Parts: sequence; C-alpha cells; structure tokens
Amino acid sequence: MTRAHSHRLRVIVAALILFALGVAIFSPGFIQYDSVGQYAQALTGKYDDWHPPIMARLWSLFVHRGTAPMLALQLAGWWLGLGALAAAIVDRRPRAALMVLAVGLMPPWLGWQVAILKDAQMTAAMLAAAGIIGWWRLRGASVPRGAWGAAALLLVYAALVRANAIFAIAPFVALLVADRWPRRIAITIALTLVTLAAAPFVNHRLLGAADSGVARTQALYDLAGIAVRVPYDPRLGLSPAEVVEIRAKHCVKPFFWDPLGEPARCGTRLHRFEKTPPGQIYARLAPAILHHPLAYAEQRLAHVNSTWRLWVPPGWINAAPPQGSEPNDYHLGQPGRTALAWQKMAGRWADMPIMWPIVWLVLAAGGLAVTRGNGLAGALFGSALGLEASFLVISVASDVRYHLWPIVACALGLILAKPWHGDRWIVRTTGVVLVVVLIVGGIARATMPLPPQSYEAMLI
Repeated sequence: MTRAHSHRLRVIVAALILFALGVAIFSPGFIQYDSVGQYAQALTGKYDDWHPPIMARLWSLFVHRGTAPMLALQLAGWWLGLGALAAAIVDRRPRAALMVLAVGLMPPWLGWQVAILKDAQMTAAMLAAAGIIGWWRLRGASVPRGAWGAAALLLVYAALVRANAIFAIAPFVALLVADRWPRRIAITIALTLVTLAAAPFVNHRLLGAADSGVARTQALYDLAGIAVRVPYDPRLGLSPAEVVEIRAKHCVKPFFWDPLGEPARCGTRLHRFEKTPPGQIYARLAPAILHHPLAYAEQRLAHVNSTWRLWVPPGWINAAPPQGSEPNDYHLGQPGRTALAWQKMAGRWADMPIMWPIVWLVLAAGGLAVTRGNGLAGALFGSALGLEASFLVISVASDVRYHLWPIVACALGLILAKPWHGDRWIVRTTGVVLVVVLIVGGIARATMPLPPQSYEAMLI
C-alpha cells in the first residue's frame, strides 16, 4: 500500500467513525414542527406540498422506525461528502483535508444537520454529490458515468426536497460541465426553468401531493408588503379593509410571512385567496412591481436584510440549532444528554459572524471571482452564491437553516481553492467588504434592543 493510499484510508476510517458517533449521539434526531407534520403525512399516506412530498414518501418506507433512519441518511450524506473530499486531497494537502473534516464538526452547522428537516436533507444530498464528483476531480481523474449518475440522482432529490434548491444546483452543475460563461449561464437558466416547470407535475401527479396553497405565499407576502407602503391601490387585489387591518396589526414582518397566514393575526383577511390559482396572484404582483418599484424594493430589501442577518439585533431568533424536540403525539423522542449539551454549546455561536449568511455571501462572491468559476471550488462558490442571490426575490422567512448549504459550500470552497496569490485586487476588495459587513453587523448587535425570543412573540 502506497503512502497516498494509507492516508486516504485513514481519512475514510475517520469519516466512518464520525458518522457512527453522530448517529449514536444524536439519534433519533431533533424533531421540529415541520418534522412532525411530515411524519404524520408519511404515517397516513396523505401528502400535500407545503412540505416536500418526496421526503415524506421516502420516510414512509421506514416510518414505523421513527426518525432515526432519516437522521442516519442526513449524516451519511454529510460524512460521505466530507470524507470523500478530504480523502481526495489528503496526500497533497493534509492540513486542508483536516479542515474539510473540521467543517463537519462545526457545532452550529452539525447542530442543524441533525434536525430532521428538508434543509438538512438537501444539504446531505448536495454534499454527497459534491463528494462523489470531487473524489475524481480533485485527483485529476475523469468522473465515471456511474458516478455522474449517482450524483445526478442525489441532485434530483435535493431539487425536490427543497423548493428553491435549484438555484444552488443549476449553477453548481453548469460550472462543473462548462468552461465558458455564456454556456454556463445558458445551462443555469435552462436547468432552473425546466425544474421549476416540472416540480409541480412531479409533486402533484407523480408523488400524489395535494395543493396546500404554499405557492401563493410569496406573491401574497410581496403584495401585502407593497400595499402597506403605498397609498391604496385597487390594482394590488387587496380591499381597503384588508390593507387597513394589515397595517393596523403590523402583519407585514421582514422576519417572515407567517403573520399574514396566522388566523389570529391577518390570516382570516387573506382566507379568500386560498382558492385563487397562484398564477392569478402573480399576475397582480408583476404589474404591482412595475407601478411601485420602490415599495417592492423596500419590501424585499427589508426581508433580505433580515434573512442575511446584517443590520439585525442580537439574538435574532432561529439562528441557534434546536435544543429540544417539538412535543408531539407520535411518541417521537429526542436525543440524550450529550446531544443536548452539544446543541446548547452550538447555541452560543448563534450571534457569531460564522452564522451571518451575509458573511458567506461576500466570501462566495470573492471566491467565484478568484476561481473564475473553475474547478470544484468554483462550482461550490457559484452554488452558494446562486442560492443566496435567489433570496432577493424568493424568500419569506429568515431561519439560518435555509442557508446551511451555502455556508458549508462556501467554507469548503475556501479550503479547496488554490491560494489566492494572483488576484490581490479581488482579495483586498473582498477583505474590505467583509470588514465593512463585520463592523455594520457588530454595531447593530451592540446598539439594537433584544428582539422577542419566541416564535409566538415574533408574530405580534
């Protein structure tokens, strides 16, 4: 056995040990509100599209074993991807290989990966796909067809398990298979449009999911956001009474759309839209943006600031990974003391810059510029940047878990990218922007009052 093979074997064994420890410590995984809803669908066989039916369908294959199999799948993808990437470079860059494995042990990132959620499922699938491709690419070898096929299946699952995942997948694939930017852009656009068109057919016809109304939320959120910022405009489709009540109850929140759907807040006012085809609502949103571009920009930038966590107060909620499981009637428990201690430790990282998506957005932009989108590192930067950019127009909530893949992808890109010696101007510019972001974010957290610390309080 050569020295290179010996080093790779050690990394693979280390990844397997970390996987086994993760399953042992965090089993059966942390159950969230969304997890309970999906478990109920898997148990009853009645699916809707509020949550990805592909995940509930997969869960139904071993539903009577609770949540442990889903945790094992999430950690398998996590450590398969990280282990393969580390093993591929360990003979040439041993320190970088250790850093790749260290990414998997970052307390808040691993803390979210052990929550049974579609975001962790997406991250596991994409990380496993990146690991499969990277195993060959990083060693200078051609990727076999079978490996491409396995990676493609994982990326298809990721696209179905998270509605906006295609904005990460399309640039990732385009940057891997094309060398020139015109072709990369064309592939990205084509994959995105095809996936967005096919997803409803797959979810409703093939996977048997009922329409939950989730497709209406984005348009209603932005229409309401415009309506409360401009004089009454009947072209928005909201009545004067609806606008007055939404304003009076402060139901348009940058943090999330939920007050507009909550019956105790403004949900009853918008109940009439439940039967409206989503296309009709978007048909009102498009001209509303043209007639009120500043109001729309204010609405979207307020939300993007919230979800990217730039000018926000300390303790902006839903950053720390769960420290307990959601109460439920299905006897789904929670991990033991060691796992709870880990999550509490991870919670102390919630306000640190590594949990600010805006930090990773800046780093991904700099990384993409330096790599020119080339190599696996360039594809990871492009993937992170693509998903983060999509939040400018498609996003209704500010949970950090939505940014788990971009954060991990960018961190790995920084490790895998070659030293940035020949691009000093880009590196310096990235550094200056990053320093500005850290200063602005630090001032906000030092001067703004503590926000409500519960979901219910944030609704008010």
